[in-house]
Amino acid sequence: MKIGTDSVLLGSWTSLKRSPFSILDIGAGTGVLSLMMAQRSQAGIIDAIEIDDKAYEQCVDNFEQSNWSDRLFCYHASLDEFTEEIEDKYDLIICNPPFYSEDYKTQNNQRDIARFQEAMPFEHLIVNVSKLLSESGQFCVIIPHKEEHNFIELASKQGLFPNTILLVKGNPNSEIKRSLIEFSFTKTKIETNILIIETDRHQYTKAYIDLTKDFYIKM
Repeated sequence: MKIGTDSVLLGSWTSLKRSPFSILDIGAGTGVLSLMMAQRSQAGIIDAIEIDDKAYEQCVDNFEQSNWSDRLFCYHASLDEFTEEIEDKYDLIICNPPFYSEDYKTQNNQRDIARFQEAMPFEHLIVNVSKLLSESGQFCVIIPHKEEHNFIELASKQGLFPNTILLVKGNPNSEIKRSLIEFSFTKTKIETNILIIETDRHQYTKAYIDLTKDFYIKM
């Protein structure tokens, strides 16, 4: 499975200043976010959840072959099942939800909305995160920028508030495509920054290189 820019951005950007002991990766896919957290932190527990059979198998295999296999564990379960069974709370929760891609729009607006919500209902994600996150914990997510307002509104209903936001543009002339948001149960002044990935095709900006260089063989 390919590793997308979204995962690399989220895994690189997520703050570890609070030195979390326990981390949860929701919808782990190949496990790249969990592996990045293991590389960047000293967290003793890094758990992942993946419901898809093939992705789960690949995630487990990647964990076992990594240098941090003793700290990584993947659960083959739905988010609801996991939330019901797990009593522990996590210091950090990360998620790159499998949202509906803008590239597959149809002429039927109603159908597009339905497909988007089917991919990963944001309300469902946020409700479960609010149950799994420790009182002083952080929740970091990457979503389409056009969904930012809606996502923040849903989170506020569960007592989660944005602390830091990174707005991502593909190039200086393109529209903002992604929002990376760090939430917590504490309401603070929001710190907002903008990141531009490229100045030209495959000509990466210094800011993007500085953020992600630890995770690329060639950059």
